[in-house]
Amino acid sequence: MKLTDNVLRSFRVAKVFRENSDKINCFDFSPNGETVISSSDDDSIVLYDCQEGKPKRTLYSKKYGVDLIRYTHAANTVVYSCNKIDDTIRYLSLHDNKYIRYFPGHTKRVVALSMSPVDDTFISGSLDKTIRLWDLRSPNCQGLMHLQGKPVCSFDPEGLIFAAGVNSEMVKLYDLRSFDKGPFATFKMQYDRTCEWTGLKFSNDGKLILISTNGGFIRLIDAFKGAILHTFGGYNNSKAVTLEASFTPDSQFIMIGSEDGKIHVWNGESGMKVAVLDGKHTGPITCLQFNPKFMTFASACSNMAFWLPTIDD
Repeated sequence: MKLTDNVLRSFRVAKVFRENSDKINCFDFSPNGETVISSSDDDSIVLYDCQEGKPKRTLYSKKYGVDLIRYTHAANTVVYSCNKIDDTIRYLSLHDNKYIRYFPGHTKRVVALSMSPVDDTFISGSLDKTIRLWDLRSPNCQGLMHLQGKPVCSFDPEGLIFAAGVNSEMVKLYDLRSFDKGPFATFKMQYDRTCEWTGLKFSNDGKLILISTNGGFIRLIDAFKGAILHTFGGYNNSKAVTLEASFTPDSQFIMIGSEDGKIHVWNGESGMKVAVLDGKHTGPITCLQFNPKFMTFASACSNMAFWLPTIDD
């Protein structure tokens, strides 16, 4: 089944889970698309089975809190940042609920965490104005970059380069093997005083970068030239909430939730809005991602919703 405008318009909420008492701040699909794991402001980690459509288990991180949860390549292990006590990143085995390793170093809250798609490397960005490069096998930081402002960062799909968004006005591209030499490309954008950047993501084909903001728009740029291809707006975000924007796995469509519980979908090539889907969410849709392998996506406020298409195009 191929994603088309009609198929996207046909998506409906198939199941809603009310496991959490506070907002879900992050979730991540496993690389095989079979499970999704969420972190919440209520200090819980919930693992869902995507195929059976049900929660499998709940773990807690009450002492440290939990945010920015990410699967590693090994089944059953995750890394996450903490939103209480300290700013150490933790590496957790879901299998026996034990920490495998700690990654200390950041002195302020971690606001970006990205796992390499190919190996055990990951990067983190913090309000301490640094980006750190890590290897799951060592507690020591493998590389450190000092920046001028708050960073957002992400790996490209090949795991060879990473992008850093700095000060909400420039994107810098670094080669992982020689990032200490500085960026090999810098794209400067028009600075917008009304909002700040909250995330960036590469499309699966590596050609596009999506910049999320806590304002009423998101930007799509060319990953090679830095040219702004489209600015997408027209969704509600009056309270400057961090809303996650995502690509569909085929890199063709861009989606974001809004504070009124609706999901807006655009065609990345034409820039046209193709759908507004009502998820009946009770709060802002802070997290939204498409399953990497199956024709389904998930959206979350304090509830988690699984979506399925209702037509075969």
